[in-house]
Amino acid sequence: MALIPENEAHKLQIVAGTLGRNRGHQFEKDLASAISSTVWEENDFNRFTKSHRVIGNPAVETIKYIANDLGITEVKELRAWWLGGLATSGLGDALNMTNSERIKRSKTDVLININNQFVKGISVKTCSKKTPTNDQLYFTTASAFSRLLRSNNIPFSNDAENAMKMFCGDNGYRPIDMIDISKRLSDPERWFFEELPQKGRSDIIGTLKNYQKQVSRVLLQLAYPEDPHPPDYILHLTVKPNHVDLSDLALFTVDELIEFSCRYAGFLTKKYKIHKGRFKHDTLPHYAPRFGFIQFQRGGQKQHPTQLQFNLQAGYFNKLVYPEDVLL
Repeated sequence: MALIPENEAHKLQIVAGTLGRNRGHQFEKDLASAISSTVWEENDFNRFTKSHRVIGNPAVETIKYIANDLGITEVKELRAWWLGGLATSGLGDALNMTNSERIKRSKTDVLININNQFVKGISVKTCSKKTPTNDQLYFTTASAFSRLLRSNNIPFSNDAENAMKMFCGDNGYRPIDMIDISKRLSDPERWFFEELPQKGRSDIIGTLKNYQKQVSRVLLQLAYPEDPHPPDYILHLTVKPNHVDLSDLALFTVDELIEFSCRYAGFLTKKYKIHKGRFKHDTLPHYAPRFGFIQFQRGGQKQHPTQLQFNLQAGYFNKLVYPEDVLL
């Protein structure tokens, strides 16, 4: 459903968001097309490497990485489908190649078939800035997130769900619904993480600490329960490229990225203050929750104010911790 702008500033926000999505979708479509049209020479398999950071052509470097991971020494046939627009705009190659069902949405942005044998999904992250930015990982509601965790056998208590609703500012769970806000300097339409009830906050922290790998996998790979082709790999365009064949790329299997994220950090909070907007007079410190490379926040946008937004931290690919870096 098209959004109706409330004012000129809101209109510009909607346009910016749409342009950003369109740029990302175009990159995904171009990647799928380039993968399908790539012709591999007989000796190309000698160039297959597995480095998490490379500079080069996205299609070529992606296939080299995946071929190395799968132990493929010769690429005879390649085909790719673009699925990235299905969840957000209904655009993409929606026909499931394994049966007659149509794919409605998928965490996979580009689906590939190598040598008519290996069918693998790629989650594509893009950046249109000269420096790395946060990358949106998943956008949902507090209740939907709670159900998603439970459906994947990850415990999430009712207290935790209610606390997450307070964090997001769901109707009935806002300060304006629960207390006298006449002396409140902070946003009256949501609670900050440090303000949540102790039991609910402790339960959230407990789940994210004790099930960090499982929660990370859900967000990276299993967010759509009906997804027939969840992603196996992550391709991240780290910054805006200067040239199509000289893109700065980060490449991981989903398993590798989860492992790196968990080695980097467990659950923690980062202190911050509000410096702009309607509540810039709020002088209280607040605490942003995060675990590993993943951080989450209340969406706060005018069109989706109570959504729960998960992001990969800006520049996470520059913070990889290898086993030999870990002090035992």
